[in-house]
Amino acid sequence: MDHDAVADKVHSLSNLELAALLCLVAEQHCIVEADPSQLDAVAQELQVITTNVFGLSSAVLDCSDKTTVDHFGNDLLVDDNGDDSSYFSHVPPHSRLSIANIVIAKNLNQSRSQVHIQALELIRNKRIYTRNAVHAAPKRFVFVALLTPDSTDQLDVHLRDQIFISHYHQPEDGLPNLEDAGYVDDDAASLASVVRPSTSKEGRKALSFGPDEISSLTKRIPHIRFSSEVRAYLQNIVVFMRLHRAVAGGVSPQATRHFELLVRALAPLHGLDFVTPSLVALAARKIYPHRIVLTTPENERSLQWGSDIEAVRQMLDGVVVEDVIDDVLAQVEVPL
Repeated sequence: MDHDAVADKVHSLSNLELAALLCLVAEQHCIVEADPSQLDAVAQELQVITTNVFGLSSAVLDCSDKTTVDHFGNDLLVDDNGDDSSYFSHVPPHSRLSIANIVIAKNLNQSRSQVHIQALELIRNKRIYTRNAVHAAPKRFVFVALLTPDSTDQLDVHLRDQIFISHYHQPEDGLPNLEDAGYVDDDAASLASVVRPSTSKEGRKALSFGPDEISSLTKRIPHIRFSSEVRAYLQNIVVFMRLHRAVAGGVSPQATRHFELLVRALAPLHGLDFVTPSLVALAARKIYPHRIVLTTPENERSLQWGSDIEAVRQMLDGVVVEDVIDDVLAQVEVPL
């Protein structure tokens, strides 16, 4: 594989395309956040990306408090030809159905806890039970929880910990694949065109990643080199994150494993066979936002040594997870 050519292609990907590619390469899953007005359009964009960029099948689950475990299990199945089973006038034999390569669970936070547990089972064991069969996930499988920005913490904490990365879709990033396919309505088109992508329609067609390219990138991950200084930098970020006064939890062993995996997966996408400090900092901003649980003034640990609760309350006022990550990255010394 021409590593420079891959890096050039990656550089031309949209942020959503890059998030999907990272998950496919690392064989992991993600949370995508979007403003409520854009949620449906982003779901469509992800479907077109799945088809046009990766040549894979997709299924969209529109979750609510009425979504049952049966609905969840059936709605992520597609026909072996890649068509969503919900569009069939006649339901095909069960042997023709399989789990889609990319499952987009819109508003998953609104579903019941039993559905969250089912999603966790699907992510961990790569299979789903329906009333009629047991369906195994395909080799290339990504579960995407598509949520509004204020709803991620409503997901089950164990489910969040199993999800690899999170990404917020900025409205100004646009919906280039939807526009090329002619699926964007007037309101979405005007919003998506605030910043036009620099890649032409013809150029975007050349940005596809086939199974061989994805497999090649996956195989490179274990061979990415860490210097002792960069590895110490990563570990220091983990320690500082865990000890930060505003953090109550979420800096788990699984998060640390995902942290290193993401850094390794990012390197070949940048044409590198080694890890740089900038890749570590970039990975921290994708690994921790959906995991970190902020403390309350009453539970802030310094109260055990006599801190004043009003002073603690003022210190924590307005602090969000992104502030914690920025604070930690500013405190940890970057290796030269």
